[in-house]
Amino acid sequence: MAYMAKTYGVDGEIKWAVAGRNAAKLTDVKREVLGADAEKLPEVIADSNDEASLRTLVSDTKVVCTTVGPYALYGSTLVALCAELGTHYCDLTGEVQWMRQMIEAHQVTAEASGARIVHTCGFDSIPSDLGTYFVQREMHKIHGVYAPQVKYRVVGSSGGVSGGTVASMMNMMEEASANPEILDIIADPYALNPPNMPRGEDGADQTAVEYDKDFRQWTGPFVMAGINTRVVRRSHALLGYPWGSHFRYDEAILTGDGPSGFAKAVLVAGGTGLMSKVTGIEAFRKLLGRLVPAPGEGPSVADMEKGFFEIELRASNPEHPKKALTAVVTGDRDPGYGSTCKMIAESAVCLAVDDLESAGGFLTPASAMGDLLIARLAEKAGMGFSLKAAEE
Repeated sequence: MAYMAKTYGVDGEIKWAVAGRNAAKLTDVKREVLGADAEKLPEVIADSNDEASLRTLVSDTKVVCTTVGPYALYGSTLVALCAELGTHYCDLTGEVQWMRQMIEAHQVTAEASGARIVHTCGFDSIPSDLGTYFVQREMHKIHGVYAPQVKYRVVGSSGGVSGGTVASMMNMMEEASANPEILDIIADPYALNPPNMPRGEDGADQTAVEYDKDFRQWTGPFVMAGINTRVVRRSHALLGYPWGSHFRYDEAILTGDGPSGFAKAVLVAGGTGLMSKVTGIEAFRKLLGRLVPAPGEGPSVADMEKGFFEIELRASNPEHPKKALTAVVTGDRDPGYGSTCKMIAESAVCLAVDDLESAGGFLTPASAMGDLLIARLAEKAGMGFSLKAAEE
């Protein structure tokens, strides 16, 4: 809300409103964030458990932008209505099993209505998806070819933990514990690819310490890789496989070289391994309850403003190893809240007002908005997309 008001005003050319199930709380939040301008911003009462209220909301809206998760618990009816009524949609979900379910249930409906349904419009998975799209675009522009492999590496980041993200992860783990078939979906590197379409050569995500010769550093597994990699591979499929049938993509965290880099990678791998367990769910819930915020809570404004992230994506050149390109994607705020709120806001505005060529259906940030969203994020949202100077 604060970002939209600061960037687009509450009564400017971009017409927007806030929605929620409690009128009093909506009014209080508006006054807290907007002060004297609070009365200018419309509010809509809608409840995720009340289909009639959601239908009214969706019918009167061009784009729905939702942060109400876990989406598997609270988001399915809203997606179904947007697909039915032709209303564009964006969210922050990282719940692969739920995205797969929504695609299977509503893809045909969304294609017919023209609704663009775009999941993962936050830190997962915009830096991954648009970063890959960007570095491939630059590779083709400079060298006339596409990279057969892109490596995404987290160089650095700072920020607090999102209570909503943790709640979504916990719900996904609970679903997997109750239904082993969900484990198969989560483990499938091409879980989000369209059915009956070609699959590539990627396997399981990195789970242990590995040395990356291209970056000359040790690496540990990246906890969001299980989401981001699936989104990038879906983008490649939806774009028509321009990067080739053998395209490969992976993600990891850079931890440095030498013994200290190895030690850091071991710590990262150990922490990620703990998060990936789906047994002992109640004990794990109690542990997380002591360590992380509850849903709806997160870092302070000061912590968000001090936060940042820096990602490097290395695209190999199929014809000459020394012509590899490295893209740098940066954000000037906490990745989980500060930058994410700007990413999803600009995604919603892009869907609402930009002249997009994509058709209706379940899309990705890259396949739905591509260059136009990159331009918006660079101009307004404090993100950077650039090429790193080649090393001699």
